Amino acid sequence: MPYRAPTPEYRFLLDRILGFRAIAATPRFADATPETVDAILTEAARLSETTLAPLNRAGDLHPARLENGIVRTSPGFAEGFRAVAEGGWIGMSANPEYGGMGLPTTLNTCVAEMMSSACLALQLNPMLTQGQIEALEHHASDTLKALYLPKLISGEWNGTMNLTEPQAGSDVGALRTKAEPLDDATYAITGQKIYITWGDADFMANTCHLVLARLPDGEPGVKGISLFMVPKFLPDAEGNPGTRNSLHVVSLEHKLGIHGSPTCVMQFDAAKGWLVGAPHKGMAAMFTMMNNARLGVGMQGVAQAEAAFQLALTYATDRRQGKTPLGTGAIIDHADVRRMLAEMKAEVFASRAIGLACAVAIDMAAATDDAGWRARAALLTPIAKAYGTDTGHHVAHLGVQVHGGMGFIEQTGAAQYARDVRITQIYEGTNGIQAMDLVGRKMMDNGDAAFALIDEMHKAVQHARPALADLATPMWTAIDALHEATEALLAQPMNDRFAGAVAYQRAFARVLGCHYHLLAAMADPAREPLARFAIRRLLPEHAALLAQVREGAEGLYALTPEALAL
Repeated sequence: MPYRAPTPEYRFLLDRILGFRAIAATPRFADATPETVDAILTEAARLSETTLAPLNRAGDLHPARLENGIVRTSPGFAEGFRAVAEGGWIGMSANPEYGGMGLPTTLNTCVAEMMSSACLALQLNPMLTQGQIEALEHHASDTLKALYLPKLISGEWNGTMNLTEPQAGSDVGALRTKAEPLDDATYAITGQKIYITWGDADFMANTCHLVLARLPDGEPGVKGISLFMVPKFLPDAEGNPGTRNSLHVVSLEHKLGIHGSPTCVMQFDAAKGWLVGAPHKGMAAMFTMMNNARLGVGMQGVAQAEAAFQLALTYATDRRQGKTPLGTGAIIDHADVRRMLAEMKAEVFASRAIGLACAVAIDMAAATDDAGWRARAALLTPIAKAYGTDTGHHVAHLGVQVHGGMGFIEQTGAAQYARDVRITQIYEGTNGIQAMDLVGRKMMDNGDAAFALIDEMHKAVQHARPALADLATPMWTAIDALHEATEALLAQPMNDRFAGAVAYQRAFARVLGCHYHLLAAMADPAREPLARFAIRRLLPEHAALLAQVREGAEGLYALTPEALAL
């Protein structure tokens, strides 16, 4: 079943639900006219459907491999990437001063979702480059910007993120990579990094590594970490790839999924690097890239869910099996199959709406410099990342179930979505860490950003028409419960918050996602059946989740290692 980009959904959400017009009304994004938006969505859909989607299976069956020190990529990936680069898609949101289009992140997020649905393993390459572009725009010197940004934006060079080390996973502060100052104002970078996505490729002229390392005077922990640009080839006087730097790919990881994306172990042996940002402020600079990537990864989850749903819907419509209640013989007529498909569709809509709402907040913050929008973007980032990827995993596995035995057979493609999406819940900060970020750092404002969003949901319910009373009433109850649970959360010690963090994040996402379903039903009566399914059948989960939030940590620690081993 060929993938079809859900462009009508993007248009509906942007135009009717999320207020994209406010973005286009700002001077910064005045070029994002309806005509431009329509043209971009249409062309990105064409590229995703016709050029990228056919590469997905090839990447799975013919993984990237390391051959005599060179990473050989999957068949067709070079041509697919070149089509992305030549179309200008990498620089959609980048600064026009360096060759970018300067378009809203919201629009770029729609395009990235399409490309991720079509071929996640390949889309990871431009996604990481886009994150590096943003980090350099915010933190690099003018000299580095002038040298690297045009090449990254054009797709001549690609960018990577080097944080993790064998002994330092989520605890980045435990890294051992060293940066020794040299006489020419550069640094010698020595150390090993793991899980480096697209750390090398045979079709890239240069690969530019952003590497976290510690200067000799860097204090222990994250406060002593600095960020460095360490290219594979040292640019010459004209800015072209010159001498090979002293770094190499040690090996490629053998993974559950995304086989077409080379995940590298990188070794740096006194490799020449340039400081990005201020000394010892590397984590702040890298977080610029990571926050960009966290929204992107959340939408990767949505993307895999969308593709898995499309495949399952086609199979359930075509598959004839026994007598069905409606008499057609297609398995979609069975109540349980219809339930699974409805759940898949409802979760895709809700997670996409939350991800695009986060993107809208990012754009409005950039265009207005308004603190409220910045707080909204910060609050929604961990929710969008965790809920989007949890949705991807859940929906992909429902897709396998809809296929029955054929879902377990690789040739249908259902299993690949389940395998490929699994990493999204782990990389760019595990979903548990996202939840802890939500209840910790994102609540340092005493919950102001959370309460502001909860208040907006309350106001929306008040405008529901009488015919939607059976949806408005449970929504009101759920929003009240979320408000009360947030107050209770704020009164807890931090470790008690952490014990209920995942439950709180899921409950917040469930209520917020159903809020968008209600708005959709209010905007278009044709969407009432899906909203009714989501609110009447899925929303009640919030109560059980919020009950966990109030339990704290004591019961968890009562389960000692000895008790768990019984």
